[in-house]
Amino acid sequence: MQARQSLSEGPVTPRSGLVGIDPARASAGDVGHHFAELAKEVRAAGLLDLAPRRYYLRLALNAGLFAAGLAAFFLVGDSWWQLAVAAWLGLSCAQSAFMWHDAGHKAMFRGTWATAMGLIHANLLNGVSYGWWVNHHNRHHSFPNNIDLDPDIGRRTAIFTMSQYARRTRWQRFVVRHQHVLFFVLLVLEGYKMRRTSLIALFRSQLRRPVVEGLLILANMTIYLGAVFLVLSPVRAIAFLIVQHMVLGVYFGLIFAPNHKGMEVRDGAESLDWLERQVLTSRNIRPSPLVDFLYGGLNYQVEHHLFPTMPRMNLPHCRPIVQEFCTRRGIPYREVGLIESYQEVASFLHEVSEPARRGMTTVTTPTV
Repeated sequence: MQARQSLSEGPVTPRSGLVGIDPARASAGDVGHHFAELAKEVRAAGLLDLAPRRYYLRLALNAGLFAAGLAAFFLVGDSWWQLAVAAWLGLSCAQSAFMWHDAGHKAMFRGTWATAMGLIHANLLNGVSYGWWVNHHNRHHSFPNNIDLDPDIGRRTAIFTMSQYARRTRWQRFVVRHQHVLFFVLLVLEGYKMRRTSLIALFRSQLRRPVVEGLLILANMTIYLGAVFLVLSPVRAIAFLIVQHMVLGVYFGLIFAPNHKGMEVRDGAESLDWLERQVLTSRNIRPSPLVDFLYGGLNYQVEHHLFPTMPRMNLPHCRPIVQEFCTRRGIPYREVGLIESYQEVASFLHEVSEPARRGMTTVTTPTV
């Protein structure tokens, strides 16, 4: 793959927190002169200022959604109508994931409050390790869409280039050959996979707070499973768990899929500066009040990747600044409608896996 000459390499983040070096406040030598110019403009607009009070309403709304689901669960009782409640709680838990995401980026609070928000929404409410996720997401933000360095690519069954095909099992190769369809079908397992990976990280002592995280995950499993099997019959309880996790997984996957898939894919040592690295590998979904709510601000993926610590409510205001800057510099800025974003993802997955369907296993697809 031919890589362009960099201005300088972007920061690699430590395990202790997301974006340990804030690119918006780093020197030009750290992230590139072009980005330093953009960051100065964004910072002057006050868009990087922490605004914790603006998150209170969102926290209250999420709590209300979750409380409504719990109330319905106990009021409905042992009934098949609980499957509708399970779907509601799946959506509610996915909404709470936006809170641990923003807490991890220190976009909501700083210090102890940020960690507390992350542990509550990830470990206690969702049974997912906040520490594992922070470390995983750190590396993704530093090297998005890099085959060798982005863990979000490494943990997927779907492939981004045919160079990944040889390492797949027989079942995984079947999935790859039909990945433009099966990728979306298998999203139903995303919630389960995050829980499973969290437990593996816990048992392998890969977490900085193993006792706290372990106790919170245990509390989640005890309360969650206890309530479901006490209120519902065994068959309905199992159906409830399946439906909730299917809805949660599909929601998770549909939020994350358009962010980078189908954008530029890279490998090896990163040579792009921070600005190009983030803009060329990210895709925005055209905003609207509904899209902004459903995607928790992640539809502004370009701006979020450029300024990970920016409060989500400032991302819409940052968007025109970044668009105008990229236009001046001749840097491609990708933004499409909601449906078109998924069409691009499916088309990309279909094109990448075409050699596999023709029985070719050593072809490397060109960079998008």
